[in-house]
Amino acid sequence: MTQRVELATVMDRLDIDELITGYAVAVDDGDWAAYRGLFTPAGRADYRTSGGIEGPASEVADWLAEMMQLFPVRQHLICNRLLRIQDLGGYPGDRAELQADYVNPMRLRSPDDDDDRSTEPNFESGGRYAFSLLRTDGGWRVHKVVVHEKWRRTTGALAAAG
Repeated sequence: MTQRVELATVMDRLDIDELITGYAVAVDDGDWAAYRGLFTPAGRADYRTSGGIEGPASEVADWLAEMMQLFPVRQHLICNRLLRIQDLGGYPGDRAELQADYVNPMRLRSPDDDDDRSTEPNFESGGRYAFSLLRTDGGWRVHKVVVHEKWRRTTGALAAAG
């Protein structure tokens, strides 16, 4: 492998890391235009294991925009990223697979939303994302993401209600 190929591979890894971080930030900030921009035109998202829907990324973004209104406080932490970039005989290809664990603390909207002391999460979930990525003219994009929720926990009044 030449230095040029090694540098290209490092740059791909950095670009993909930025893409995945952008995914978490877009969801947490409710930036649905940015979320849509992370996907290929045929991109899809599957949130069924966490009680959501599966479909084209633009439709899933509309669903997320509605559902996330219930959670004014949310923070996706994506870690333990295992990236495999397509290998074309020692050269990086235009496809990649990434699996990454996530922890997602959130708080449901409540009558006390104006009270800064009420920001403690009352809903948490964790699991693993499976991302299929493609290199496009605009850089790396998500072609498909599948959420594999492994656990969830509710606390406080939310746990008492359930």
